[in-house]
Amino acid sequence: MTPLPEISLRPTKPRLDKRPLDKRVGLIILATDHTTEPDFRRMVASNRVGVYVARIPYANPTTPENLRKMQPALTAGAALILPDEPLDAICYSCTSASVVIGDAEVEAAVRAAKPGVPVVTPPMAGVRGLRALGANWISILTPYTVETSQPMAAYFAAHGFEIASFTCLGFEDDREMARIAPASLVDLAREAMDPQADALFVSCTALRAALAVVGMEEAIGRPVVTSNQATAWTCLRLCGDDMSRPEFGRLMTLPLN
Repeated sequence: MTPLPEISLRPTKPRLDKRPLDKRVGLIILATDHTTEPDFRRMVASNRVGVYVARIPYANPTTPENLRKMQPALTAGAALILPDEPLDAICYSCTSASVVIGDAEVEAAVRAAKPGVPVVTPPMAGVRGLRALGANWISILTPYTVETSQPMAAYFAAHGFEIASFTCLGFEDDREMARIAPASLVDLAREAMDPQADALFVSCTALRAALAVVGMEEAIGRPVVTSNQATAWTCLRLCGDDMSRPEFGRLMTLPLN
């Protein structure tokens, strides 16, 4: 056996950068989520922006009761993302749960672990995106059941939107929602869009809708806002990234209002 070499300790350490990457985006996602991480790798992560993920427990079916059960895990999930280091934004990536729990309650739970961080939820990002596009009358498409869709309708109505039409697909398992092909979402958008609506909101972070935005917009001739597209847009703008990304829809060309 060849003798091991003597290990030498360098007398001085190399200079350290302030951060490995300039900006940090935290993601709290469901244990069952197939879609948010790939979407944020495509739309947000770069040599300048890092995306850091924590998963929290979730059990199907997707009902208001099961969605609400995630609230106690939000603080612990946020605490797992780069402990004791600040973030530039943190997103809780569940649209229906954010509606059921409430944006303010989600923000309070996250900030208990990450004080002062801007907190992004998909429904509020959707509201900001629709307003940036000048939409007042909207159509909504969700993969949920009627029971889980009802709070979504109430949420957007409470934020001042007129809902021209609302279509849901009746799925109860978010893993099945993730298996809907992007091409099918284009066809579904065409069916769900009311002729009088200014824009279409496609709800659910499980859907691979960000991959279908351009196709949906071409099919309906109107802007489309999706859950992951809207949160990615919001997080990028909060990180000072104003680059236009038309390959992810009209919203990704706009500033954050």
